[in-house]
Amino acid sequence: MSRVQLALNVSDIDAAVDFYSKLFGSVPAKRRPGYANFAIQEPPLKLVLIENTAAAGQLNHLGVEVESSEQVAQTSDRLKQSGLPVDPENQVTCCYALQDKVWVQDPDGADWEIYTVLKDSANFGVSRTNSQACCS
Repeated sequence: MSRVQLALNVSDIDAAVDFYSKLFGSVPAKRRPGYANFAIQEPPLKLVLIENTAAAGQLNHLGVEVESSEQVAQTSDRLKQSGLPVDPENQVTCCYALQDKVWVQDPDGADWEIYTVLKDSANFGVSRTNSQACCS
């Protein structure tokens, strides 16, 4: 099985594990002081969290592409039910694509989007009020 690995520096390992457990509906496969990793089945992802307060917050944003707007809505509902604030966007042009998406932030302020591409766009576009969050 192939999967993408994503290693993130976090400022508070406990808060990060709580957030990512909710985001992905999964628990860590391994947990050590200052360290956790998740072997997430859907989407296939090896997520590594390393407590490193000096390096936290260095990302533009992260994302999970899903197949449909229905999946975006289902994920949004699940995140809201788990107590995470969400910021939905529908029919928004971002990164040369028309998308439906929902945004959440991790405890260190890293933006995550769960999105589906509806069709290509000739325009780069801007997502959210913070244009830095979209593909910059």
